[in-house]
Amino acid sequence: MPKSFSEYQKNHLLKRAIERNLEIIGEAMNRIVTKDPDYLNKISEARNIVGLRNQIIHAYNSISDENIWSILISHLPKLKEEVTIILK
Repeated sequence: MPKSFSEYQKNHLLKRAIERNLEIIGEAMNRIVTKDPDYLNKISEARNIVGLRNQIIHAYNSISDENIWSILISHLPKLKEEVTIILK
């Protein structure tokens, strides 16, 4: 992962790869909560994760670098913690 926001902004290939991975995470979350709505309580940002997936796919021109960077820095670590707890 890039060490700074400006590094992230300059690397278009990396940005698209990260967005694609966020799409995949969002699609997986959508499938999980569709099969078992209890996961909406187990993963704190489940709805927002699915919403981000929809935004990336359908409104890709409105995705801001700042928003994606914030998700990488602030939200993904929390998601990782929650998934780790669930898997134990």
